[in-house]
Amino acid sequence: MKIRNGFFILSMAVFLSNYFVIAKDSAATETAYWVDVHGAGSQRSDPKTGNPEEKEYVNGHGPQGDAVRIYNMVRPVRSFSAADLPYSIVDTHQTTRFDNSTAITDTTVFSGQDADYTHLEPSYTDNGDGTVSDNNTGLMWQKNPGKKMNWDEAFQAVESAKLAGYDDWRIPTIKELYSLIQFSGRDVAPNSMKENIPFINTDYFDFVYGDTRAGERIIDSQYMSSTKYVSTTMAGDETVFGVNFADGRIKGYGMMLRGKPKEFFVILVRGNTEYGINNFVDNGDGTISDLATGLMWMQDDYGPMNWENALATCENLDYAGYDDWRLPNAKELQSLVDYSRSPDTTDSAAIDPVFYTSTTVDEAGTYDYGFYWSSTTHASASKQQEGTAAAYVAFGKSLGNMSAMEMPAPRNRGTGMQRPLPEKW
Repeated sequence: MKIRNGFFILSMAVFLSNYFVIAKDSAATETAYWVDVHGAGSQRSDPKTGNPEEKEYVNGHGPQGDAVRIYNMVRPVRSFSAADLPYSIVDTHQTTRFDNSTAITDTTVFSGQDADYTHLEPSYTDNGDGTVSDNNTGLMWQKNPGKKMNWDEAFQAVESAKLAGYDDWRIPTIKELYSLIQFSGRDVAPNSMKENIPFINTDYFDFVYGDTRAGERIIDSQYMSSTKYVSTTMAGDETVFGVNFADGRIKGYGMMLRGKPKEFFVILVRGNTEYGINNFVDNGDGTISDLATGLMWMQDDYGPMNWENALATCENLDYAGYDDWRLPNAKELQSLVDYSRSPDTTDSAAIDPVFYTSTTVDEAGTYDYGFYWSSTTHASASKQQEGTAAAYVAFGKSLGNMSAMEMPAPRNRGTGMQRPLPEKW
């Protein structure tokens, strides 16, 4: 239910409890326990084809229990400046065009997707001393993360770090870390190395997948940020955000795993301490300019709608005297997330209150905030699923059905997650 100025739009069924029963088929039912397992503003990948009321997602969730939604919200964007910006959004490096399922070469359909627009192309310099400079953001990075560390070990290590003669290293924020992601990557199956492409530039950064010989999954290549979730996740777990460059997602991770502190890869960063800090200006005409990123946003939102309609809506938009609006790519959209906010701690979406954010009723039957489409396809190494997912950012809770989770200990991923949803059902 969208609620603003007395205007109501029904977006999904209102459930009376977190516990409810929905039919699988004529002979079986499943008891669904919906909880916030990912949070608002993170990034994650879900299938984006099928029908939640029929075969694949008969109970409204994916194989790991993640809520699958048919229609999502849209916040159009346009560029107004690209020079001398403290928070430059580096291009996603997605050059392949997709329809609702596969790669395509026809440029007359699905116009406005990520590959149709090129912004700041990724540009790095290997300094030859164990560091890599990002020529767009002004950030200098550690080239090799070394062995995995837990939170305490990472902060102890950074205190004495003097890599390449510098002593001002820090653990990156989630926005700094996400600046490195490239959606030329291909998502892999948890136990397969076939056709995998990391979501980070391996010409400059050392990268390894999870060590299956040590009992890890191939996708266990999570990089830790310094950004903790302002709320807690499953059963009160303290949570930190990270980027998984193996599968191309932001997630909130519980800091304990199987009774021990969870370990992550950690790459240190230095320089440009203004990176990731927004500078919003209300233009008084229904638009908001971010002087830090050079992006102008619509103050209000549209929707809900499917991915193809989201692309068309933004491409055809003429608003506030501008006709060059588009659907934001995943990195642009994630730049809007305010990680100091969450539905549980500030009773708001994870975005600056200068924006109007639609209210919905989620699968648990509670008031919440929506998922927002990006123009970025979350490509898969599987030919059958090559282009079937598009990335979104959840500015409210990201629910999962705990009765269907395929993991030992279900975890809330935290506010600030971006993940792909079905484009078409």
